[in-house]
Amino acid sequence: MMSMREWIADENTICAELIVFVLGGVLYGTIEVLFRGHTHWSMVLTGGACVLTLYLLLEWLDSQPLAIAALAGALIITVYEFAVGCIVNLRYGWNVWDYSAMEVNLLGQVCPVFTGIWFALCFLFLGLVRLLS
Repeated sequence: MMSMREWIADENTICAELIVFVLGGVLYGTIEVLFRGHTHWSMVLTGGACVLTLYLLLEWLDSQPLAIAALAGALIITVYEFAVGCIVNLRYGWNVWDYSAMEVNLLGQVCPVFTGIWFALCFLFLGLVRLLS
């Protein structure tokens, strides 16, 4: 039986990347709905971009110890979250999220607590990818 990674690699690269982007967006949106009760379309796009970035870096991430790979993933997601937050929350005022009440936040867009959550999710996600590969 072909692994998920082999199946995706066999497909057209653009098609595979689109599939990964859509699945990442749906997964992120679903997680947010489960934990927050709602999501925003910008978060679905951001989730897709985060998962696609992890997918594109998968060979490098696989070569790292799992904790280092998860830390890299958490930092990548935090950077996306900060950039998107600066656009959708600070620039456009859509108030998709606000971490300003959290300790050690940066402009209310990112904070260590959520970077820790991204680390845990990346650890689980990348660990699962390694098991399925």
